[in-house]
Amino acid sequence: MHTDPDCLFCKIVAGQIPSKKVYEDEDVLAFHDIHPWAPVHFLIIPKTHIATMADVTPAEQALMGKMMILAPQLMAQLGVTGGFRQIINTGRDGGQEVYHLHMHVIGGPRPWAKG
Repeated sequence: MHTDPDCLFCKIVAGQIPSKKVYEDEDVLAFHDIHPWAPVHFLIIPKTHIATMADVTPAEQALMGKMMILAPQLMAQLGVTGGFRQIINTGRDGGQEVYHLHMHVIGGPRPWAKG
């Protein structure tokens, strides 16, 4: 598994920085966002360091599918039944702030702080 010692999310995966975990397995980690935009807002990240969506290759196809399928399962477990959003920001112009691929999963009753 590739990691970046300077990456915030790699440090969270390694347990060097605490997080409020929603889910974890050998491939992915899901944890609550520290600045939520909605009543339920968590991130799903691959444990391996992939900087942006633009860096995803066909080798990560199963990993990306896993992340997409996991989002609705976790939202249901967290009681979100009225809908949600999945957002992946890519690069500077796409609004990406942490350069470790991550999917925002946000939902719950409106209005939301953003989005």
